[in-house]
Amino acid sequence: MSGARPKLVGQSIARKEDGPLLRGQGLFAADVNFPNQLHMRVVRSTYAHGRILSVDLAPALAIPGVHAAWAFADVADIPPIDFRLTKLEQLAAYRQTILAKDRVRYVGDPVAVVFADDPYLAEDAAEHVAVEIEELPVILHADGEVGEFREGLPTEPAIIRKGYGDIDAAFAAAHATVSLSLSIGRHSGVPLETRGSIGRYVASTDMLEMYGAAKVPHWNRDQIARMLGRSPASVNLFEGHVGGGFGVRGELYPEDVLVCLAAIRLGRPVKWIEDRRENLIATNHSRQQTHHIRAAIDRDGRILAIDDEFYHDQGGYMRTHAATVPDLAAAMLPGPYRVPAYRAVGHIRLTNKTPGGTYRAPGRYESTFVRERLLDAIAAKVGVDGVEIRRRNLIDKSEMPVTRALETLGTDIVLDSGDYARLLDKALDGVSWPELQAVIAQRRSDGELVGAGVAMFVEKSGLGPFDDVHITIDITGHVEVVTGAASVGQGVETVIAQICADTLGVNYDDINVIHGQTNRIARGLGAFASRVTVMTGEATRLAAVKLRDRVLAVASELLQSPAADLDIVNGLIVRSGISAGPSIKLAQIAAALAPGSTLLGNDEPGLSAEASFESKHMVYPYGVHIAVVSLARDTGAIDIERYLVAYDIGKAVNPMLVEGQIVGGVAQGIGGALYEEFTYDDRGEPLAVTFADYLMPTAREVPHIDVIISEDAPSPLNPMGLKGAGEGGTNAVGAAIAAAIDDALGQPGAITRLPVSPQMIKAMLRK
Repeated sequence: MSGARPKLVGQSIARKEDGPLLRGQGLFAADVNFPNQLHMRVVRSTYAHGRILSVDLAPALAIPGVHAAWAFADVADIPPIDFRLTKLEQLAAYRQTILAKDRVRYVGDPVAVVFADDPYLAEDAAEHVAVEIEELPVILHADGEVGEFREGLPTEPAIIRKGYGDIDAAFAAAHATVSLSLSIGRHSGVPLETRGSIGRYVASTDMLEMYGAAKVPHWNRDQIARMLGRSPASVNLFEGHVGGGFGVRGELYPEDVLVCLAAIRLGRPVKWIEDRRENLIATNHSRQQTHHIRAAIDRDGRILAIDDEFYHDQGGYMRTHAATVPDLAAAMLPGPYRVPAYRAVGHIRLTNKTPGGTYRAPGRYESTFVRERLLDAIAAKVGVDGVEIRRRNLIDKSEMPVTRALETLGTDIVLDSGDYARLLDKALDGVSWPELQAVIAQRRSDGELVGAGVAMFVEKSGLGPFDDVHITIDITGHVEVVTGAASVGQGVETVIAQICADTLGVNYDDINVIHGQTNRIARGLGAFASRVTVMTGEATRLAAVKLRDRVLAVASELLQSPAADLDIVNGLIVRSGISAGPSIKLAQIAAALAPGSTLLGNDEPGLSAEASFESKHMVYPYGVHIAVVSLARDTGAIDIERYLVAYDIGKAVNPMLVEGQIVGGVAQGIGGALYEEFTYDDRGEPLAVTFADYLMPTAREVPHIDVIISEDAPSPLNPMGLKGAGEGGTNAVGAAIAAAIDDALGQPGAITRLPVSPQMIKAMLRK
């Protein structure tokens, strides 16, 4: 026995989540089955825009083994899916019904569903549903003319306006103005696991269950209950393993509601698993924006004002995220720089494409590309390099915290802490910047096309307003932590167990973390906006402190020693700093508090504690990306030779997990910068519906990523100083690679659009 208490927070401990997955014991949506279940197949529109003339279900219903088929008339009593974030009243009329009502608005729009004894029969039956649609003109460009969504409703439902300061005066007084037009292509998260939902209704208890939940189980539970006219207490959602989330997996989609409704109406479990083509045309897309931005600068290139007008391509409907992505783009565009005056006007436009939602670093991947391209253009204008222009404009650490007259996600933007210049120095040192520049110069003199680019950003994380945690120690000494958070593969169980073990003084292996089960905890906000470590982590610490105090109070009586002299080390209560002497196990404390114990007094039996952490403000991690690329003169191929990310997250609970998050995020950012794009023909027919056309980076295209995890600026908004780590690897990839390609070409401002293709490079070289 030892009085030394091991420190777990800050250690790269092996993940709790990996054991079942490595042993083949993962339980994904496709693995969930119930006796007598039906399989659902969705009949989707083959037109990008059209008026529904008829839907004939009879041919499908005539097939043996088909038990039901529905069109809109069969579900007309179900309201549209509501908004979860960034609600604007004027957007409500643009919500999606669970089956198309009178028009289809994108290829993939659900028109009908069939239910059969097996998935193959359901797929065959779906092809027998006869859908007659009158094709209508399509809108494919968000920055074109405003059209008509339906009578009296334009395809521009709302405009986002944000800003502060006197823009006109700043431009009038400017030494120079720099203007750019920039665009980001349409791409999205493409998880390894496609979407899936299994609905089950238990008549004996009047309980509706849905399996395959992810990201926001409690919110989805409440919405399903509302849409189906049930009490939330009569609906439970269950999360299994999730093969990637990235913002798109786990939102409430029409198919989720349909399987639940069918389970009730048909009295049998109903299962739906989408195929990859469905995933590429029906799961949320993201990113597509066009920006027209200008900056007013003084003679040294210091920013006096930024003015941005942009067009956000939302696709066919407003889904659960409502205005979140364009709102974040407008709010976060100023980044780590002093911007005395700012104006952003974002046009939300409906087009005849797959509806949009969030994707890792939503709005920030886009606005970081735009802002950092602007900084590079300013550098070229005044004749300095990209690093120097950033230094001149960075907010200094002495100015922290910085309150900007901007808000997003219901919170005011207050940059809580940061030393941006120091992190820039760390990143430059990490690549030996002077030596790197000398090597690049030599290679260029030998005829190579090679260059380096730098991009900086500020992220947001730790979105409130609350998180709850309940911790229990059973009579064997094992600890259970129940949280309303969710896991999309980011290591929730590991991080929460580390914080609990560290605070409570128990063995990491003795902790079991329960998440994504709405029947285990009354409320929860799930996993999005890089919030779990900050919010759930602090709620865990608070509950563990309460429980530790309770344990020591009881142990004080049993050991006849003041509680202040006791500690918990590896699950044993011992005298602090003493390696020998009397001790007692946590299991004994739990047993002493079992029902009927004389130690209980007026207290409730059992050894448990719960706590909530509330926060009105987000926390703001920040980072630097550096890319080195070379270009092939003959093919235009782009090779990323080196990549470094420096990211300050205040405090890393598990550095290995943080590094993994960053590396994975960079891979996705590379996809959007160089490969991935959803394209359409003139009729709105999607041209990227398989992996043969929707290109994704492989291990060949993703280089080794150097990662610097910095802890220079702990957040003052939570006791552990935590900031989120999930989105910083993605945020600035497009910006850094664009800058590096410019440098390799020797053409400042060459890259104005993502993704960059070899064909684009060849065209630039021909010039």
